[in-house]
Amino acid sequence: MLGQVDISKRQAKIAELVQMTGFASVEELADRFDVTTQTIRRDVNGLCEMGILRRTHGGVEPPASAVNIHYSTRQILNLPEKRKIADLVAREVANGQSLAFSIGTTPEIVMQALSQHENLSIFTNNLNVAFTASANPTFRVTIAGGRLRHGDRDILGAATQDFFSRYKVDIGVFGVAGVDDDGTLLDFHEDEVAARQSILANCRQSFLVLDHTKFGRAAHVRGGHIRDVSAVFTDHPLPSALAALLDPATTRVEIAENA
Repeated sequence: MLGQVDISKRQAKIAELVQMTGFASVEELADRFDVTTQTIRRDVNGLCEMGILRRTHGGVEPPASAVNIHYSTRQILNLPEKRKIADLVAREVANGQSLAFSIGTTPEIVMQALSQHENLSIFTNNLNVAFTASANPTFRVTIAGGRLRHGDRDILGAATQDFFSRYKVDIGVFGVAGVDDDGTLLDFHEDEVAARQSILANCRQSFLVLDHTKFGRAAHVRGGHIRDVSAVFTDHPLPSALAALLDPATTRVEIAENA
């Protein structure tokens, strides 16, 4: 996997816990993991050096939300849940189909889950997806041209929007930075939204893939509504207010924990 950071299982659990709770003290973490405070300090210092967490008075908290968490950090957060989501999506994809993939770690993991399929046509602006897909000699992989973002290894800009508009694919696979309480889909950059919307406009089925931490997560660029997609693949039931917004006839919800 490209860009995977080398952290311990305990560090991954610490990162997930702090992302969910918003704050944890060193003492709380030491008690929870049954290790010394010195061990926890080494763990959190490493996580802070990688930008996964940041120090605050008495403990640690997630990085500021004005920008998205670094891609390598997102690769290890909620990884078991993302893999369950990906396996569920893979069951819905038939050999020989065409798929457009957006940026993000969950779409990347979906691509990994499709590695044993045959004769897929993949269109993407996500180089992690492209490299994974290229390992299967039966796949045809087409990538967008344009400006490369170094950390995320994705390509964004007007050329990317035009790229996705040139194809009509069977399935579009994309994630989001967050889903607001009113169902608005949110991201951190206008170009991310524009690329995702171009996929949505040019696919026969649209699969929104996201773990439960994205529900209610703040991001500042609006881009569509959860009702716009054909299916939502996630790991927990949707919050009741969001679920009430959806018409099962047009947007189905697939829960990986029930798979």
